[in-house]
Amino acid sequence: MNRTPSARLSGLDGLRAVAVLLVVVYHLFPALPAGFLGVDVFFVISGFLITTLLVREHEEHGRLRLWDFWRRRARRLLPAIGVMVLVCASLAWMVGGDVLVGLGAQLAGAATFAYNWVAVAAGSSYFGGGFDASTPELLRNLWSLAVEEQFYLLWPLVLPFVLLLRRGRVAIAIALAAASALTAVALASGDATRVYYGTDTHAFGLLLGVALAFLRPSERSRGVPGVVGGAAVVGVVGLAFVTPGTGPETFPGLLVAASALTAVAIAAAVRSASTLGRLLDTPPLRWIGERSFGIYLWHWPLVVLLTVATTRTSPDVAVPVEVALLTLALTVLAAEVSYRFVEQPVRRLGLRAALRSLTRAFRGGPIRRLAATTAVAAGLLVVAGTTAAVADAPPMASSEAVVQDGQAALDADSAGPQHVTLPGAAILTDDPMLRPECPSAHLADDDGFCVAPDGRPAPPAPARVAGTRVTAVGDSVMLASARGLLDRMPGVAIDAKVSRSMSAGVAIVDRLAARGELRDFVVVGLGTNGPVDPDDLARLKKDVGADRTLILVTAHAPRDWIPGVNDELRDFAARTPGVAVADWSGAISGHEDLLAGDGIHPGASGGARYAAAVASTIDGVENGRAQLQYRLELAQWAVGDTFHRSR
Repeated sequence: MNRTPSARLSGLDGLRAVAVLLVVVYHLFPALPAGFLGVDVFFVISGFLITTLLVREHEEHGRLRLWDFWRRRARRLLPAIGVMVLVCASLAWMVGGDVLVGLGAQLAGAATFAYNWVAVAAGSSYFGGGFDASTPELLRNLWSLAVEEQFYLLWPLVLPFVLLLRRGRVAIAIALAAASALTAVALASGDATRVYYGTDTHAFGLLLGVALAFLRPSERSRGVPGVVGGAAVVGVVGLAFVTPGTGPETFPGLLVAASALTAVAIAAAVRSASTLGRLLDTPPLRWIGERSFGIYLWHWPLVVLLTVATTRTSPDVAVPVEVALLTLALTVLAAEVSYRFVEQPVRRLGLRAALRSLTRAFRGGPIRRLAATTAVAAGLLVVAGTTAAVADAPPMASSEAVVQDGQAALDADSAGPQHVTLPGAAILTDDPMLRPECPSAHLADDDGFCVAPDGRPAPPAPARVAGTRVTAVGDSVMLASARGLLDRMPGVAIDAKVSRSMSAGVAIVDRLAARGELRDFVVVGLGTNGPVDPDDLARLKKDVGADRTLILVTAHAPRDWIPGVNDELRDFAARTPGVAVADWSGAISGHEDLLAGDGIHPGASGGARYAAAVASTIDGVENGRAQLQYRLELAQWAVGDTFHRSR
């Protein structure tokens, strides 16, 4: 992600361009399922360049001037990172909401070069969420810079001892890389993000770059042929199209393969008069490569801000095409501004000299004074904006807050008096607007039933089913709606939990059925967290039995499997007696402002709408049965009346 100030090596800017394009396409467009491996290309390049630089310095001066090395690294990285962090944190304050959650911890991670470990400790997930699973993580891309910065700090301290050896340097570097990969394999069965973020489990790319530097490929007249190097570049791009798993075949398998191919490509590109090096140094690739650090820095925070501002959801969920294109344009603009006015001046003059140049501008002409004043004012604004962003950050994501509110409602209900209603009982509505008017010559009694003088059956009044006749099993969406369900159907038995799948819900219903604890109506709301297996639905209905009604709740979430889930639920209900669908998706569509920032979990008003969708479906089933019974009784009355008249 950065370039060494030493003599330029051919082809590396082009490889940087390939790496940053893989990462950007992975984050903005759905074309590269494993485009994140572009980071490993950067790691190999960094390990190679830094070690090459340090070895040359040791050979020229007989020692490593560590302070000068660290100062150059700080000069190269910190100004650009600092500007990006301050600007994007200030913009996040303007956007507000969930994008501010955990921002203080993220800033601490950035400031201490430990972002990867801070993120792991905070429960961040690179593959599906931020510091909270539903929180957009503004500065997530800084994890890889933290790994590199830790390498820049530690490796120069170890290198002098390795250089004491005349032989075996390459073997040592490869052995360390293998140890890193094997550590990743050992931890692969656990958290994939821990394996991906860990310096210990993701150092193999940097160390393969170190091994390559010890081989000095740029000084060899013969080495890896250009054709082989070109095939390696194609291979890296090809691996980005592989659908990743979550086991050791991906972490570290896929990444080790990409790192090894990158090492081969570097060895071929940096050789003297390398054709591959010239191809990779074509002007467009070189332009992108020179700005790859800025492109990498800016693209992720910008896509987070734009996606949250326009869709109220994290880019982990989906990035609209128009947002992706706007992000790409703004990223290129921001990277160019950073390259021209931050990175290059500080790199050329040094930080103190660059600040003195800014001070001198106040003594220049009107245009220079205006530019300097604008720069200082902008700096003060972004510092103030960042301070305000940290101060205004909510303690938890809005989705977490509504789920906690639902859990509090359940806890309070379980601690209160228990509702007792006999099975089969119904609560007649007290709303006179819902009662049908009795036909002429009919009278309504106190309970709302119509009585005819000739004994004709009167139509039943609308009824609301008592909550004590309802068992509800669901995921975090149902949990967030618990208060609304309890208000609409007091006494309803709710068993809801975060991240629950349909298969887990089936097991719960199975246990309740075995203990005889299922009520007349069994509501299942479990489509948010993954596709639904038709066999699970069949098992649910078997457990519910023929004398109870199964209510399936449609799902609503910005997830690609949701339409398939809802189609499966509706198809199953259409072909299975005793099954009805409560259309939560239809009820909330067009009212997404009632959802939390993740676009999934309902707040108080949304929870009331969820409860209404469920309760109205249950009441519809109950009233449908009453109407069927009424029509049967009416037919029986008609037959009897006809027989009586015929006599």
